[in-house]
Amino acid sequence: MNNYERLEGMVAATFTPMDENGDVNLSVIEKYADWIASTPIKGVFVCGTTGEFSSLTIDERKLILEKWVASAGKRFKVIAHVGSNCQRSAMELACHAEKAGADAIASIAPSFFKPGTVDELIDFFAPVCRSASELPFYYYNMPSITGVNLPVDRFLVEGKKKIPNLVGTKFTHNNLMEMGACIDLEQHKFEVLHGFDEILIAGLSMGAVAGVGSTYNYIPNVYHAIFESMKQNDVETARAWQMKSIRTVEVIIKYGGGVRGGKAIMKLIGIDCGSCRLPIKPFSIEEYDKLKGDLDAINFFDF
Repeated sequence: MNNYERLEGMVAATFTPMDENGDVNLSVIEKYADWIASTPIKGVFVCGTTGEFSSLTIDERKLILEKWVASAGKRFKVIAHVGSNCQRSAMELACHAEKAGADAIASIAPSFFKPGTVDELIDFFAPVCRSASELPFYYYNMPSITGVNLPVDRFLVEGKKKIPNLVGTKFTHNNLMEMGACIDLEQHKFEVLHGFDEILIAGLSMGAVAGVGSTYNYIPNVYHAIFESMKQNDVETARAWQMKSIRTVEVIIKYGGGVRGGKAIMKLIGIDCGSCRLPIKPFSIEEYDKLKGDLDAINFFDF
């Protein structure tokens, strides 16, 4: 962690491209990376929820990360999500991430056999982080998915004692009181990456300086404008841009949410990431037409 730099701005949670057979389509990633590099996005969050990590094999996750690192070419940072219900698998993925050249690792909490206390969560993550001891580690907090709703501020303080490379959290929760407490710890010692695209303005107002989001992939200019407006204390302009984000999220919710709807939007903007793996059903031709109509109705393609 000698050259560690804190994250700022947008980190896109990337989709995992699939071909018509449902196999990982690595060939799309180079074009995808070029698109990311052409925007104000500062990094990518690979094989997270948006990347369907729980539907991928360990070998697939390794190949996807390797392709992203190679395609990024140091133009933006690559954060490897290594989370798994199996601690040994997470350790293997963390070790691989360090060897592959990732800039950081992150992990969601195990969600089948759940840790019931902060100490149990720390004990789960400590060996994972030792497997990539030179990389910064972010705890991916998403209680709506994991059912693990432990105090993140306490995890950061206590976890740092056993996990030297713990630097912060990807905070995908709408508990702004808890988020503020995390940001305020020890004179802003820890990074808090805001994780809810549709309320980014709220996270920035609490003091976050970076965010991880799936919709950053296809409307980066909207979020860049929110970041820049908030830096200038222009809340009215930031709010206007945030409403464009909200309108977009309202549309994708109609089509099954951020992963399914987001992949379809990526195809519409020219980066075909294919369908999701089951149990998320593929888009029909009729749905693509309806989606485009709904996006046209909110002037999405002019954002």
